[in-house]
Amino acid sequence: MSAIIGIGIDIEEICRFESLTEEWGPRFQRKVYTDAEINYCAGKTRPPQHFAARFAAKEAFSKAIGTGWRNGFRWTDVEIRNDEAGKPSFFLHGALSDEFGHCSIHLSLSHSKTCVAAMVVIQDQQT
Repeated sequence: MSAIIGIGIDIEEICRFESLTEEWGPRFQRKVYTDAEINYCAGKTRPPQHFAARFAAKEAFSKAIGTGWRNGFRWTDVEIRNDEAGKPSFFLHGALSDEFGHCSIHLSLSHSKTCVAAMVVIQDQQT
């Protein structure tokens, strides 16, 4: 039997990430994304859409664990990777891996022309 630890959802406007990229460029990207995420997004036709989706996923994850950006939350400790079929999933680093590495973390991403959305469900597999 597993228990749900938390659920988080976030929606972001893609134009915000177009502006952040223009204004802050690599400085913003290095603060929020891993090198693998930066390379993945930069290789896409519409990079801001993919940066926004990963940001929304990280934000939804922070809501699901109940801390938001507080208590030592580090953006780069939450990494989104895609499998061969394109399905996104989380790869956790550092203290987040220690605390939630045993959990099943479900991620769903969606986008329109102007917005992206992410939903996260965290299940504890030890209960």
